[in-house]
Amino acid sequence: MSVSRLLDQLAVQIGVALSERSLMLATAESCTGGLVSAAITDISGSSGWFERGFVTYSNEAKSTMIGVPAKLIRDHGAVSEEVAHAMAEGALLNSRAQVSLSITGVAGPGGGTAEKPVGMVCFGWSNRITTLTSTQRFRGDRAQIRRQAAEHALRGLLELIRNEA
Repeated sequence: MSVSRLLDQLAVQIGVALSERSLMLATAESCTGGLVSAAITDISGSSGWFERGFVTYSNEAKSTMIGVPAKLIRDHGAVSEEVAHAMAEGALLNSRAQVSLSITGVAGPGGGTAEKPVGMVCFGWSNRITTLTSTQRFRGDRAQIRRQAAEHALRGLLELIRNEA
């Protein structure tokens, strides 16, 4: 059963856009725990454009799997645009993909602080030439925040791919 019809639709659009450009995707997910990768691999034929997904939930996984410097995490926190940037670039460096996305945030219900409240999610998108980041604040329960984050990540990736022309 689908978590979100919009998430499914975005994943299909990503597949078409990547296939048309002969590009491969890698993902680095933290708070979404592989939700984006699951939506993508629900699509028959996605192995033609999805290279791999990293679920780097812990800080150690971010460092050991995709090379996010531990000092960067200590200095800025795992939920930061700096770490999202490093995650997106690390996913590319540790794969054969040409584009990537990253997601790191606080899905709740606990774990939030005044500075980084529940619902704060940082994103990264990279195409080996440029890496873009953004921070969003979502409302809802844990499942709703995770779904909104996955949808936002795919919308941003679609924009990056389409603007790459």
